[in-house]
Amino acid sequence: MSISSATQSSSGVARSLVDLAQQTRDHARLLATLPTAKKNEALEAIAQSLEVAAPEILAANATDCQTAEAEGISQALYARLKLDETKLKGAIAGVRDVARLPDPVGVVQIHRELDQGLVLKRITCPLGVLGVIFEARPDAVVQISSLAIKSGNGVILKGGKEALHSCEALVGAIRRGLAEVGIASPVVQLLTTREETLELLKLDPYVDLIIPRGSNSFVRFVQQNTHIPVLGHADGICHLYVDKAADVQKAIKIAVDAKTQYPAACNAIETLLVHQAIASEFLLEGVVALQLRNVRLLGDERTREILNIPAATEADWSTEYSDLVLAVKVVDSLEQAIAHINTYGSRHTEAIATEDPQAAAIFMAQVDAAGVYHNCSTRFADGFRYGFGAEVGISTQKMPPRGPVGLEGLVTYKYHLVGNGHIAATYSGSQAKPFTHRDLC
Repeated sequence: MSISSATQSSSGVARSLVDLAQQTRDHARLLATLPTAKKNEALEAIAQSLEVAAPEILAANATDCQTAEAEGISQALYARLKLDETKLKGAIAGVRDVARLPDPVGVVQIHRELDQGLVLKRITCPLGVLGVIFEARPDAVVQISSLAIKSGNGVILKGGKEALHSCEALVGAIRRGLAEVGIASPVVQLLTTREETLELLKLDPYVDLIIPRGSNSFVRFVQQNTHIPVLGHADGICHLYVDKAADVQKAIKIAVDAKTQYPAACNAIETLLVHQAIASEFLLEGVVALQLRNVRLLGDERTREILNIPAATEADWSTEYSDLVLAVKVVDSLEQAIAHINTYGSRHTEAIATEDPQAAAIFMAQVDAAGVYHNCSTRFADGFRYGFGAEVGISTQKMPPRGPVGLEGLVTYKYHLVGNGHIAATYSGSQAKPFTHRDLC
């Protein structure tokens, strides 16, 4: 029997998605009150349950991969779908990393006396219920569930049809882990049909945040079809700019990693910008290293004066390839590189290779992106690599949270005010009593 709680209960009785969401919200309120030690105990139980279920999970993923390959899935999507032993072990390690992180719930951000006996606190608390919709990428189930548990949130997961068996095996193991420590399994739910996705987007009273992870067209679809707040990014068009003061060998190493280490990732570079003063030296050496990794290069007119490669079109500057394809452009200045990035970039992650600290400072100040890097690969834009344990996704919006979103992006806050019969009238009018406004910590 499918573990999808959207269509079946443990007794096999059908119920609506509204009922499921209500149940998730009710149990999330209980999860929100658990002490840190209990949540960490749950995360360790989840990690152990995933380890026990590893053969089942890998077999389920093999089934998904075989089906997807037979149906002609794209190489980029297949790379996200594939869950091998190494990737699964990494996901499990991420669960334990989350357990070691400070609890984001219950943090006193403001503790202030407004007047004697009238004390204000601002205290962090969970958002409530997360709705997470993703294409392929079954390891996202583990990352998101662990972050949801640690931050005291319920979560309703909807994976792509290509990852159905993988998601069912993973969520089954996670829920068994929760049950072992006495936490009700409905805090983690799994949906399995496209119809449920559309209904999930309408559950404004029960779901507090939608997190889509997938292609740009998919994310835009979600953004355009819900009134629930959406956290995510539609495009991952990242750049590396090689400045005239770059160390050529260092820049080549960065470019190769940023393009080829995992080309299907949203933080892989899609465009390489090179200062005209260093273009010949860098491109003639760099093309060898990139082509040895099977990268297909496309170039603007000035690049093609140096390299014998196909022409890049205007559309290439705004294309997320998610593959071993890289568009190359020669620019006249740092300012021109910044202008190009701010025109075509997706505000995800941008990098400069240079030994000139002033040029790096200007780039990092003026480029509009969630991540701006100096002399390192854009592939570091990741919650695990940032020390967040895991991430629920990457946000390119201006308002926080921005960039890789970990625990801090899954909590909000409440103002607690405690008095002793205090009334507002005391502090207004000609005889108004002044506030003390004294910070207590």
